[in-house]
Amino acid sequence: MRAALGAWLAALILFAYPVSAAKLIEAPSLVSRVEAGDLPPIEKRVPEEPSIVDLASAGKEPGRYGGELRLLMGKQKDTRMMTVYGYARLIALDDKVRFYPDILKKYEVREGREFTFYLRPGHKWSDGQPFTAEDFRYYWEAIATNEKMSPRGMSKALLVNGKPPTFEVIDETTVRYTWQTPNREFIPAIAGARPLQLYRPSHYLKQFHIEYGDVKKIEALVKSERKRDWVELHSSRDRWYRMDNPALPTLQPWLNTTRPPSVRFVFTRNPFYYRVDTSGRQLPYIDKVAMTLGGTKVIPAKTGSGESDLQGRYLRLDHYTFLKEGEQRYDYTVRLWKRSQGAHIALYPNLNAADPQWRKLLRDARFRRALSLAINRREINQVVYYGLAREGNNTVLPASPLYRPRLQSAWAQFDLKTANELLDGMGLTRRDKDGVRLMQNGQPLIIPVDTAGESTIQVDVLELIHDSWLKAGVKLITRPSQREVFRQRILAGTTIMSVWSGISNGIPSASMSPGELAPTSKYQLQWPKWGYWGQTSGKMGEPPVLPAVKRLVELHRAWLRAASIAEQEKIWREMLDIHADQIFSIGIVNATLQPVLVNNRLRNVPAEAFYSWSPGAYFGVHKPDTFWYASR
Repeated sequence: MRAALGAWLAALILFAYPVSAAKLIEAPSLVSRVEAGDLPPIEKRVPEEPSIVDLASAGKEPGRYGGELRLLMGKQKDTRMMTVYGYARLIALDDKVRFYPDILKKYEVREGREFTFYLRPGHKWSDGQPFTAEDFRYYWEAIATNEKMSPRGMSKALLVNGKPPTFEVIDETTVRYTWQTPNREFIPAIAGARPLQLYRPSHYLKQFHIEYGDVKKIEALVKSERKRDWVELHSSRDRWYRMDNPALPTLQPWLNTTRPPSVRFVFTRNPFYYRVDTSGRQLPYIDKVAMTLGGTKVIPAKTGSGESDLQGRYLRLDHYTFLKEGEQRYDYTVRLWKRSQGAHIALYPNLNAADPQWRKLLRDARFRRALSLAINRREINQVVYYGLAREGNNTVLPASPLYRPRLQSAWAQFDLKTANELLDGMGLTRRDKDGVRLMQNGQPLIIPVDTAGESTIQVDVLELIHDSWLKAGVKLITRPSQREVFRQRILAGTTIMSVWSGISNGIPSASMSPGELAPTSKYQLQWPKWGYWGQTSGKMGEPPVLPAVKRLVELHRAWLRAASIAEQEKIWREMLDIHADQIFSIGIVNATLQPVLVNNRLRNVPAEAFYSWSPGAYFGVHKPDTFWYASR
């Protein structure tokens, strides 16, 4: 996955895949509906120029129709995984991490600031209504720029220097977005696991919008459904990401047929889906997806009992041995994919801690380096990860073209002598009777590490870190909570340090946003208030005060303005160097393995791959619409 992702930044780029399909073939499950007149024939359901999936070039087999894919999920909101896995995007990433037009017929980019999108003529929503430029206009006028619908403003990916683009409808199948300066984050956001969704089914949603629908009917619905106002009514019908409204038309390969609440959701094939294989078979091959909900803690047991056909979510490496035991009995195989996070587990010193003494300590790079040097990563790898992980910092992986060995190893070797020297050099020389160093106020140097209480592996790792830190005179205690409380404490500054996974995209190229390396979100655990400041363009939070963090802000802004891939790469490298030197997060191990259970009859699922939210959408980039069941 070491592909360069910069082609779209050139002066003028035209993307189109001129592959043609053979005569279109009807899915057997839809034949009776066509014969009864409930559906038009396939020639009138797919676009005039459908998206052709070349299975051979991807090393896949042509499939056969039928079957029900069983998935296990833990929560009702996990219906969103059908949007993630389905991975129908205007512009998508393939499994080599290259952008290509997917829902779009083609797209043009000029100077990195003007984007022209061409739709596929004849493309239809899942209810058979035309998908046209009007659906983009509706999103732009009725949602994105409507203050009541978007009180917090539009998506950051639509803003450059705080300014939105000019939006134009060129004709029925062409729209254009134009900024004054380049927008480097626009296309990556469109291709994301949770994509920037620039369109909505206007023919369906207008009836719930006060500016388009019947006011009396809208008011009656608001009253009967006990909604706050028409905005809440509209939002309840437009949960496109959750896919929990069966009446909401979609472009995804499968559409929901079950209204919540439920413990089992059934998704059936979209008869108007836009992808076909080279033999003319409309995708998806699989007719149904059945998603069964249960507690997250019982999913590994149910998976190992053969109740899922494709499972990665809620599985961990420590489940591997148990899952392997059921392979022959339940006719499945457990594959090990690599996780692409910069670290499977990382510690995050809260540089915005409310306590002034802790804040001073945590903002001192010597303190962060000492804590990193006092971790025996090799021991953690052997004891917790069976020696299968890579020890090192929270940074990019070797699969990234930006990788350099120093990024993994800087301040990451187990060196108690240097760790103790760094702490002594900070004046932390006094110790109590147990050997724990004393802070300037005489209190023992005990670091509470907050967890979200969701991972036993985190607890195991923290216990081992506790033992090695004691040898440097630092005591660790674990403080579990729940995720919502966990995030609130961090933003409030009452958390001193927390544990989570590392950067989400450990395999970036220079044209991917380095936003994770700069303060850009209040959810960044190492500098939540600085991140909130960046997220809100200075309206909330606090501006950074550390010179190195200020430099990261400057570099991120420079990347957004960069005129070439070479310049973007130079910026990325400096940002990575700053992180390796400053240790704003303390990575433990990376390149860990993710168990992925696959029914032995299920075809076209990769034997080896990265298991990644970004980039990848987990199974999404591998096109689950091309998965199929063999007779055995």
